[in-house]
Amino acid sequence: MRSIRQDFPAFDRLERPLHFLDNAATSQICRPALEALLGFETEDRSNVKRGVYARAERASAAFDDARKSAAAFLNAARPEEVVFTSGATLGLNTAAHILEHRLEPGDVILVSLLEHHSNLVPWQLAAERRGASMRAIPVTDDGRLDLDRLDELAKGVKIVAVTHASNVTGAVTDVQRLRAFCDATGALLVLDGAQRAAHGPLDVQALGCDLYAFSGHKCFGPTGIGVLWGRYDLLDSAPPFLGGGEMIRRVNIERSTYAPPPHRYEAGTPPIGGAIALGAALRWAMAQDWTALEEQERELAGRMLDGLAAMPGCRVYGSTGTQARIGVVSFELEDVHAHDVCQLMDSDHGVMMRGGHHCAQPLMERFDTVATARASLAPYNDAADVAALLDGLLAVRRKLA
Repeated sequence: MRSIRQDFPAFDRLERPLHFLDNAATSQICRPALEALLGFETEDRSNVKRGVYARAERASAAFDDARKSAAAFLNAARPEEVVFTSGATLGLNTAAHILEHRLEPGDVILVSLLEHHSNLVPWQLAAERRGASMRAIPVTDDGRLDLDRLDELAKGVKIVAVTHASNVTGAVTDVQRLRAFCDATGALLVLDGAQRAAHGPLDVQALGCDLYAFSGHKCFGPTGIGVLWGRYDLLDSAPPFLGGGEMIRRVNIERSTYAPPPHRYEAGTPPIGGAIALGAALRWAMAQDWTALEEQERELAGRMLDGLAAMPGCRVYGSTGTQARIGVVSFELEDVHAHDVCQLMDSDHGVMMRGGHHCAQPLMERFDTVATARASLAPYNDAADVAALLDGLLAVRRKLA
């Protein structure tokens, strides 16, 4: 297979090997996205939607194409179902705003112990505003949603908001089972796709979710851009989240009327360059052979998990198998803090990964720990990265344990 690293400028000129295993936090930008961003900023930089000169018309066309590309990546029914946001966090806050007016006192929002704080706090705020309450799906010892407990959690549930793939254990959620639960209870289903979207194109219609959010910077695009997809009737059912220009039909001193979705949720000048670059990144992603890339990721994740399992004093959080998971692996070295592990892995071995609670404190509490180290894979990672990780960890353990 042609080296996919050729598509990533970060690997062009290196003074030492770049073992980048922090992809669950931010992946490297792909060349088409960087070139699209540079092209907009140097050749077409202007505002979109109402400009009548050629440069602005080119920018508007590229911005519209980006929305179409995001719709194609998600297999959305129409581009108007794609709202550009600053990232998954704003997307999930917007999702909570759109749905909260459906809540009444006593209703329940069902989340899970696997959630990133970005898919907890917005719903807590919505629950407080509406007099609703929160309930959480437990997590099994191997880091998966315990969906066998759904029936006992069902009373009063109006919204189910869960991760599509965990940023700690890598577990991929059984969405079809949750869809069946929502059909039986009448609840709406929101998916946090921040982790899953970087692992290949999606089909929101087949998933059967009602709202789906993801970030551009984890999908080989720039920072500061993301997508909230929603069924058009849902997007059209709620008032705007933020007020300003670009989201109105008519404004007078006493009140305003609002534009239809998606513009209703895109107040002010949008992140134009970011959206255009994200569109390029998603087109790049759609052109890849994801069957081969998934097999490569599974093989590398397996090597990583086997190596960690054989390492004395190493505990893996989550499944040690490669089924129904992405290449996100969290672990702990006995008597060594995760921050120390990550600092030494970078300084001594050139391996970049993340240490901490990963914005998942309820899950850390469930696992009775405060922090883990986390290595996460992207299509440009290879066997040398995994070998550097495992060799480096053995050296760190000898040095500190």
